[in-house]
Amino acid sequence: MTVDTPALQALRDSGLAHEVLRHGPVGSLREAAQARGVEPADVVKTLVVRRGEDDHLFVLVPGLRTLSWPRLRSVLGVSRLSLPDATTARQVTGYERGTITPFGAVRAWPVVGDVRLQGRRITLGAGAAGVAVALDADAALEALDATVADVTDPEA
Repeated sequence: MTVDTPALQALRDSGLAHEVLRHGPVGSLREAAQARGVEPADVVKTLVVRRGEDDHLFVLVPGLRTLSWPRLRSVLGVSRLSLPDATTARQVTGYERGTITPFGAVRAWPVVGDVRLQGRRITLGAGAAGVAVALDADAALEALDATVADVTDPEA
């Protein structure tokens, strides 16, 4: 069965060149990289972050990196940020955790992409378990009108 998602439809509609990758369940970043045939650094985690009441954003974090809350707060000029619970994340994106992507989300929240994505070919979730897309990070960041900044630290 071929799964279609709002993310895949949004990517088709955008005209962005991309490759759809379908694989079985994965339990870690390294498993996802292996299943997608890429390096772990090219597997992008999409986090939905809450800035305030009905105010969220997406943060694109390269594999082997973790979100730096102080840096993200500084970039956004805010003092408080949080991760919403799974139910809220689903409501504000249209996607379950582990499948969240800015493409085709129920609302076009702002996007912040870590600077280390630039110049790479990346993969990110495409709205369903075991479905990802590979695409040029620079083209994706431009299409998403993303703010590009240093917002991550190496994983411990």
